[in-house]
Amino acid sequence: MTGRTIKVLGVHGLGDHRDGTWMPRWTKAIEESFPLVEGDAVRCDYLNYDDIFFDETDLSGFEIARALWKLSKSGIGSFGRRDRGFLDKVAYWVQKSAGYVVAWVEDDEFQQKTRSRLLETIIEEKPDVLIAHSLGSLIAYNALSHAVARDNPELSSVVSKMILVTIGSQVGNPFVIGNLTTGRLDALPVAFWHHCYNKHDSVFTRPINLANADNFQQTDTPFDIEGAADHAADSYISHPAAIDGIWRPICHQRRIARSFSGVRALRARPAGVSGPSRRALLVGINAYPNEQDRLEGCVNDVFKISAVLQECGFKPEEIRTCLDSRATADGILERLEWLLDEPASGAERVFYFSGHGAQIPEYGEHHEPDRLLETLVPWDFDWTRETAITDDRIFQWYSQLPYDMRLALIFDACHSGGMTRSGSSRPKGLSPPDDIRHRELKWDRKTKMWVSRSFRRLNKDFSDSARDSAAFFGKDGATERLGRATMLRTMSVGEYKKAKKKQKDKPVGPYLPLIIQACAENELAYEYVDGVTSYGAFTYSLVSILRRKTQKGKKVTFEQLVKLARNQLKDLQYDQVPQILGPTAIKKARVPWLE
Repeated sequence: MTGRTIKVLGVHGLGDHRDGTWMPRWTKAIEESFPLVEGDAVRCDYLNYDDIFFDETDLSGFEIARALWKLSKSGIGSFGRRDRGFLDKVAYWVQKSAGYVVAWVEDDEFQQKTRSRLLETIIEEKPDVLIAHSLGSLIAYNALSHAVARDNPELSSVVSKMILVTIGSQVGNPFVIGNLTTGRLDALPVAFWHHCYNKHDSVFTRPINLANADNFQQTDTPFDIEGAADHAADSYISHPAAIDGIWRPICHQRRIARSFSGVRALRARPAGVSGPSRRALLVGINAYPNEQDRLEGCVNDVFKISAVLQECGFKPEEIRTCLDSRATADGILERLEWLLDEPASGAERVFYFSGHGAQIPEYGEHHEPDRLLETLVPWDFDWTRETAITDDRIFQWYSQLPYDMRLALIFDACHSGGMTRSGSSRPKGLSPPDDIRHRELKWDRKTKMWVSRSFRRLNKDFSDSARDSAAFFGKDGATERLGRATMLRTMSVGEYKKAKKKQKDKPVGPYLPLIIQACAENELAYEYVDGVTSYGAFTYSLVSILRRKTQKGKKVTFEQLVKLARNQLKDLQYDQVPQILGPTAIKKARVPWLE
C-alpha cells in the first residue's frame, strides 16, 4: 500500500519569529511525536505573520501595563493587593506579549490582515492538521469562525477535512472571549478541534469549555519548566498526552478526514460513568467562625430544598450538600465543578446557597477601586479573593453551557450587609471591615462628610433600559453580579441587535442561567422562625407556596412562584423583594421545568 503524507501547517505564537529559527524546533518536535505508520510521512509548512505586527506596532509602557491588567483580570489573589506585585514579577517578554494580544484583539485591521493571510495559506497548502500556538491560535479561531470560512466553497471544503490543534492558547481568556466574540465561543467548521491546556502556562492561557460542540476536546498537557514560562510550543507538541490523545489517532487512521471519529472516542471520562440528567448542589452555612456572623436557619433551608427537589423528581443520589465548616471556598468550588461537569443539551442543574453575601470594592487597572464584586460568603471568608465565591471564579463553568441546558442559581442571601438587632430577624449579609469599606468612600469637603465614590460603569451602552442594565451590572452600573458573566458582556445594545439579526434562530452571548434571589440588590434577606425552627424567610415562603400549589394539583411557573413569594413576604412584613432573572422561556416554564 502506498504511504501517505500528513500535511501539517504551523502558526507561531507571540514573539519575533522573523528569523525562522522556530521552524526547525517545531519540525523536530512534530517528527519525533507523530507515531507514523510504516511508509507514511509528515510534511511541515509554516505561516509567519510577524511583519504585520513589528512593522506597524510600537507599544508604550502604559499600553503594556493596561494589556497586562486586562488579560490577568481573572487571576487569583488578594483583592487589590495582588495587582502591583503580580505585574512586577511578570517577565518583560510576557508583559510585551500581553500588549500584542490586546492590540490584536482591539484592532479590526490587524485581525483582517492576519485572517486573510491564514485563509489564503490554508487554500494554498490544504493542510490535514493546523497547529496554532498562542496568538496564532487567536488568529486561527478568528479566521475559522469567520463567515468566509463557511461561505467560500473551496475554503470550506479544505477546512471541513482539517484538524485544528491549539496550544498555549489565550482563546479561552475572558478578555478575548468578551472582545473577539459575542461573549461565547462557537463550534468551528473543522473536522475536529483539539485544545491543549497547561495549567502552569503563565501567558494568560485558559481552559476552554465548549459543551455545545461535538467535534471539540480539551487535552490537559501539564508541564512545569524552570524559566521557560511553560509556554514553549515544542513542549506542548511533544507532551505524552498530546501524543496518545491527538497524534496517534491521527497517524493510525488511513483517512485524515475520518480521524476525528476515533479521537472522539478517547474523550477523558471514567470508564462506565455517564453524566446524570439532573444534579443539584445545596450549600448552607450557619456556624461561621465569628460568633456575630452566625445564622440559624441555613442548614434547615438545605434540607427543605432537598426535600422539595426530590418531590419534584430529583433522585437522592443526584443531590449533594455542603454544610458549615465543609463549605469553604475551595469546598464549594470543587463541588461546583462536579455540578457543571458533563454538560449536555436538556440536562438540569441547581445550585442553591443559603448564608451570607457581601460586596467587595475591587481594584482596577489603575490600582485604585473601580467596581464592586458580589460574592457569596463561604465558611472561611476573610475578604480576600482566595476565600470569595465571585462570578469571575465561576463564570467559566456556566457561560459556555449549551443554550438548551437548564441551570438554576438560587441565592437566599443578600449583598448589602447588615447588623443583627436584639429580638429582630437576622439579616443574611456581611458589612465590610472599615479598611475594605474605605475603598468605596471619599471625603466630601463641602458637607464635611464621608460619601460613596462613583465607580465607572462597566458597560454604559449595555441596554436602553435602566432596569435591564441594573439587573446585570447593578444600579450603579459598576457591579459584577453573580451569574451574569458580566466580564463577557462587552457588546453595546447596537452591537447586540446587529449580532442578533445575523443569527435569528439562536440566542446571542454567554449562557444566562435562571437566577432567583431572596431580595433586591440593596435590600436585606432575613431569617424566619417557624415556632422554634429557623429558616430563610425567602426559602420558607418559596417552598411552602410550591407545596400548596402541588397539593392542589396546580402548576406554577418560576415567575409566578417568585411573585407569590414576594406577596407572602410582604404580608409577613418582611422588607425584601425576591428577584428573578433569566431567559423568558425558562422564567415562564413550570416548576420543575415541566412543560
